[in-house]
Amino acid sequence: MNKPALKALLTERRALTDPAEHGLTRPRGQGRRAHGLSQQQVDWLTARALHTYSRLETGRYPNPPVDYLRQIGRLFGLNEQEWDSLCRYAGIGDPPGPLSTVSGLEVHAAWQEAVDGIAHMAYVTDASWNLLAYNEPLAEAFPGGRTPDNMMSWMLLDPDGRVTLMNWRTVWAPLVLPQLRAALALRPHDETLLRIAREAVGDPALRPLWEAGGAQVHPDGDERPLRHARHGPGYVTMCAAQPMTAPGSRLMILVFHPGAPRDQARLPVLRAPR
Repeated sequence: MNKPALKALLTERRALTDPAEHGLTRPRGQGRRAHGLSQQQVDWLTARALHTYSRLETGRYPNPPVDYLRQIGRLFGLNEQEWDSLCRYAGIGDPPGPLSTVSGLEVHAAWQEAVDGIAHMAYVTDASWNLLAYNEPLAEAFPGGRTPDNMMSWMLLDPDGRVTLMNWRTVWAPLVLPQLRAALALRPHDETLLRIAREAVGDPALRPLWEAGGAQVHPDGDERPLRHARHGPGYVTMCAAQPMTAPGSRLMILVFHPGAPRDQARLPVLRAPR
């Protein structure tokens, strides 16, 4: 637990929360000059015992329940970065999921401009794997420049995907399916992901792989064979990142090379000099 950071975050966000938005008035006790909700009002709005919030704000509440932290985060209108910080400062580590059910379904429009500035194939998907932004080099990789609406569905279920992703049955599908599992673990009620999972389980080629499980949850650094619509067979080195305010979304950069993938165990790494 980081008590000073926890107190600073909660005090600031509580002061910015207007009691009037919750049908309350600002307390006016002797010596009270703080803006926003009082600690007692927070207890009332979260249906907790008196002084529960005071214990949290002052760092006297070890290992607070996630559901209580989620109540506080939503009451104070925290964004996803602040939600991460709240959980870490409170001593429970990374949050088990996003604060809001809509988090990860939108990214700032500047990501399109950022993707356009990348020389390699690049795209951004939301937490449901819907394609939000992509650049011209990515479009050139698809026959006719026809990019899919959902990258997960295309990789697993689309016949064109199974041709473009060379060695689909042995290389791509066994590594993509665990990513679908991981996404569903964080978003178990996501209708798009649930639909893809149902179709995957019903697909004869995918059902055995789904039942076998797997632990691959991201492709960062992988090299996999791909048939480029313009350049023909080759492989892509995959670089994965995430827009910080959209949990579950991802930026993918695919560096295309002709020839066969290299030995994964010998791929170079970057490291700062010591």
